[in-house]
Amino acid sequence: MLGSLLMYVKLSGPPPLRVTQTTTFYGSDQSIIGEKHQNGQNRYWVGLDDISENVIHATIAIEDRKFYDHNGFDFKRIAGAIIADIKAMAKVQGASTITQQYARNLYLGHDKTWKRKAVEALYTMKLEMNYPKDKILEGYLNTIYYGHGTYGIEAAANYYFNKTAAELTLAEASILAGIPKGPAYYSPYLNQENAENRQDIILSSMEKMNFITEAEKKDTLKETLTFVSHDQPKEKVAPYFLDEVKKTVAQQLNLDPEASEAGGLNIYTTLDPVLQEKAEKWVETTIGKESELEAALVAIDPRNGEIKALVGGRDYQKSQYNRATQARRAPGSTFKPFLYYAALQKGFTPSTLLRSEKTTFRYNDDKETYTPHNYGNHYANDFITLAQALALSDNVFAVKTHMLLGLDELINTAKVFGINSPLAELPSLALGTKPVGILEMTNAYSIFANGGFQVPPSFVTKVTDHVGNVLYERELTRERVIDKKSAFVMTHLMTGMFDENLNDYAGVTGANIKNFLHRPAAGKSGTTSMDSWMIGFTPQLVTGVWIGYDQGKTLDNMSGKYAKKIWAQFMEDALQDKPAASFKPPKGVVGVMVNPDNGLLASEGCPVQRLTYYIEGTEPTEYCEEHIHEEPLPEEKAPKKEKGWLKRLLPWFN
Repeated sequence: MLGSLLMYVKLSGPPPLRVTQTTTFYGSDQSIIGEKHQNGQNRYWVGLDDISENVIHATIAIEDRKFYDHNGFDFKRIAGAIIADIKAMAKVQGASTITQQYARNLYLGHDKTWKRKAVEALYTMKLEMNYPKDKILEGYLNTIYYGHGTYGIEAAANYYFNKTAAELTLAEASILAGIPKGPAYYSPYLNQENAENRQDIILSSMEKMNFITEAEKKDTLKETLTFVSHDQPKEKVAPYFLDEVKKTVAQQLNLDPEASEAGGLNIYTTLDPVLQEKAEKWVETTIGKESELEAALVAIDPRNGEIKALVGGRDYQKSQYNRATQARRAPGSTFKPFLYYAALQKGFTPSTLLRSEKTTFRYNDDKETYTPHNYGNHYANDFITLAQALALSDNVFAVKTHMLLGLDELINTAKVFGINSPLAELPSLALGTKPVGILEMTNAYSIFANGGFQVPPSFVTKVTDHVGNVLYERELTRERVIDKKSAFVMTHLMTGMFDENLNDYAGVTGANIKNFLHRPAAGKSGTTSMDSWMIGFTPQLVTGVWIGYDQGKTLDNMSGKYAKKIWAQFMEDALQDKPAASFKPPKGVVGVMVNPDNGLLASEGCPVQRLTYYIEGTEPTEYCEEHIHEEPLPEEKAPKKEKGWLKRLLPWFN
């Protein structure tokens, strides 16, 4: 009968060793930014080679001295336990081996029925017949409960001492080895005296087994251990970002569902913890804690699409609604760069002139009208250039351009930039009246920043299992979606919001933040009655900021300025250790000095001149003549020279 049982156990194959484990999230600097505990249990798996020898010896000495000699059951110890229980008329001594305890942890509960004990014996035999001793010991040390929600020696080492299992000293290991016997009784957090008495017993057992000397035991007992304080819960890093990472892993990476459910994954993200801290700082200090305003911020490396910082709201504890990825809000004038890119493709240049004046437009076969208004109802009542229109955020110029191109052109262009939110063929679309996403818009601007490439935004770069096998690794994809020459011309046009040489009937929209910036930057702000936006970039970083109320409350004048201020201060802070990078014109783009008021080549007398870039062949060829006679040239101020005799005679021959 015994032979039949052993045959059955062997033929039934090895039992699975998978247990649920804690998944760890890493920032781009390899620091831990978060954890996901399966079923509320804090677990990590480490190999036996990554566990301190002190732990191994302490565990064997107190739990199973004959571990490497028996076949799963210590019959002598079982007999001794039975005798002790009979004498005491109670259950006073345990006899479970490490293998038995491991079988119980893997497959069974802790009830004390005979049925459970029979199944435990069966699994014990399966483990011993199919796995080497070291593998069983490794599994035991990775699954045993050490109290306070920590399972396995790696989690325990981190929880109690902020160390890895490999770093544990003899004193630390002997304290931890005593906890599994009764976590509520031997935890040093709950009963220091019990823990130290148990440590003494363990060290004595280790001495008997010649793992340590008597002197080492005495020295260890004299040590004063410092335990990690858990009075204050650890603050979550980037909780809105981590929510998106978890969604990405669950929905997009095509991981084995069983592997995801079991946990134990190492998820390497794109987040830069330093930039994240700066983003949160500038949002909070700019708006102020008492304000009910909400905010969202997304920072992306335009070269690879990696999301380096993300703020989804002011307080994750109050609201887990992620405004950076879930909200759809009217972008206002931040939508205009897509319009003007389309215009460049249809023959417009930075010098194209249109009148800025109050205008009523007819559309839908003249059945409907639309009258846009400039901020404060100010108009040039004259012609202005496209470069000025963008820098001053002239709404009439934008709607005129939109109507000239055709109402479908902007929708088609926005789709090229990756704007997938529903849009409509309306004159007001030029002014950003249809809601879009913050991440969606920010990534669209990255196409300008990187010279015309669509790079999908990413949260995760790599995922490995608990032993380091790569389950997913991101492949960078770059698809050219817009012309690089037009991309550069548009980028330079967007630097205009900070250039007061473009001032006209109004000032450039970035004048109030340009003093924060000490490097070339391009961007566009946008404001509606309920939304304030700023999206801008350098070659290294593109950042979008939105400010508003969740319920669509009207912004006051001060609140409408927060987005630009947050953007400028964050960008400067985020890039403070990076060299200032300039936007370099590609081949086929030429820069010429123009008079910004009329877009013509600047003449020597023009009081204001601005370097402006054009696709080669579209640059102006005429010189500005407005200022030629206003100031005499140096030659005209000099005394007239007496004509030579030949020149005096020539008129007589006419």
